[in-house]
Amino acid sequence: MTQTEFLNIVMPFKDKVFRLAKRLLISTEEAEDATQEVLLKLWNNKKQIEGYKNVEAFSMTMTKNFCFDKLKSKQAQNLKIVHSNYEDGNTSLQKQVEVSDSVNWVSKIIEELPEQQKLIVQLRDIEEYDLDEIAEMLEMNNTAVRVALSRARKTIREKLTNTHNYGIK
Repeated sequence: MTQTEFLNIVMPFKDKVFRLAKRLLISTEEAEDATQEVLLKLWNNKKQIEGYKNVEAFSMTMTKNFCFDKLKSKQAQNLKIVHSNYEDGNTSLQKQVEVSDSVNWVSKIIEELPEQQKLIVQLRDIEEYDLDEIAEMLEMNNTAVRVALSRARKTIREKLTNTHNYGIK
């Protein structure tokens, strides 16, 4: 496999790998390192890539496992937490603040979800994978993925509604 062939396979989903790593590791720098490691592992095993049915799903699984290993290691103590705010220059300042606040609340609520639900929300609602691909990546059955996604969305909806209606933190 040539470098060009490898890039044609990997480049379409490298941003998804980064976003998953960022969701799990929080830090942009750590997510960039994780993405680089996953891509390097794929390059080192490029002869085996053609044997995989879905290289994207395989790389997402590699990313998930790498990030979990990173969080379990002692390096997790040194992770820097960085949050970026949502910005849109075409709306009023008040609307920007409200949208930013809502995005931050949703992010905080997602971070409080159980690990499995957090992953499923990331893969389905942010990365837009279908349920079959998520089930394959997480080694779960389709029904379990749907149930976990439904519970996660319900939790997010309830906590966000409480926050907006009552100011409960």
